Amino acid sequence: MIRFAIDARLNAYRQGGIAHYTRSLATAMAPLLAAGEELLLLEHVRARSPLVPGLRRSRLLTPPHHRFEQASLPLEVWLRRPTVLHSPDFIPPLVRPCPAVITIHDLAFLYFPDILDQAARRYYGQIYQAAASAEAIIAVSQATRDDIVERLGVPPERITVIYEAADAHFRPLPLSPGATRVIDSQTLVADSFLLFVSTIEPRKNIPTLLQALRICCDRRPAAGYRLVLAGARGWLDEPILALIGELGLGDRVTRIGFVGGDDLRWLYAACRIYLNPSRYEGFGLPALEALACGAPAIVADTSSLPEVVGDAAWLAPPLDPVAWADLIEQLWHDEQARADLRRRGPLQAARFSWHAAATQTLALYRQLAQR
Repeated sequence: MIRFAIDARLNAYRQGGIAHYTRSLATAMAPLLAAGEELLLLEHVRARSPLVPGLRRSRLLTPPHHRFEQASLPLEVWLRRPTVLHSPDFIPPLVRPCPAVITIHDLAFLYFPDILDQAARRYYGQIYQAAASAEAIIAVSQATRDDIVERLGVPPERITVIYEAADAHFRPLPLSPGATRVIDSQTLVADSFLLFVSTIEPRKNIPTLLQALRICCDRRPAAGYRLVLAGARGWLDEPILALIGELGLGDRVTRIGFVGGDDLRWLYAACRIYLNPSRYEGFGLPALEALACGAPAIVADTSSLPEVVGDAAWLAPPLDPVAWADLIEQLWHDEQARADLRRRGPLQAARFSWHAAATQTLALYRQLAQR
């Protein structure tokens, strides 16, 4: 029996990008297994329900990111006898009984070290050892692959680019004129707002967006520009939120918390323009989700974002509020341009799929198993 094990312990603690990646990849991989192959999910004991119903799971005691993880995890992995181990959360057991694949989603912690507390600094400080020891490395974009080569000194041939994807749930949603929806106690009207979706934190570059909005409002006070900020509060969010008041945008910005499921799909489909000014993204999944729903989009021309959106979105320099204001104003008032982007978005998003990601990842597992 060839046993491919995926370290899914983080999913018992967090429901962010890595947890979503692990669940989506395992779900898509399950029906692709050949005879004599098994996919084993290594979950933490505190996980109450299986990550992927129907897949075999084994429950481990070692918590993710624990300070003694490198001491106890190797023994727990050894007891499960995997043929190949996949660590989607960057860091594998540095002592292990089998080849390891790691996924490096981004190197934000190297470009923005201030985002790390002491525990995170200790955990992600192992990235150099992890990259050197792993038998295979998955990067989720060409931009991330280039970062790994440059910052970690990994030879390019050791890195395989396997793209993430938007879930099938994200697709265009026909909306009647003036359609409304109440989300987080806020009543929103379709085609009347700009949209930002992500955690409220410095790397997401929301101040540029707010400054651009102020410029737009000053240029055309009667145009009705409004911005919806959808996302959980994050690290150093206080100065960002305070800027809303400092710029006099209290009546132009609507804050809602974390949004998922049907509400998130509605936001993407209903927004007049989706905006992503992030200074750095390893993949930029919200941008792809927005395109999949047909949202006209403007994104930063940095890191992986141009690679993900292709010709289905407009690009702007991340730190130039005037450039953002110019593009927002132009697209807000150009119905034909918005219609063109609404057509292009789903076509671009369809170039990425979890089936393709699972097929390529499974091929990488099999290569390692044959060594």
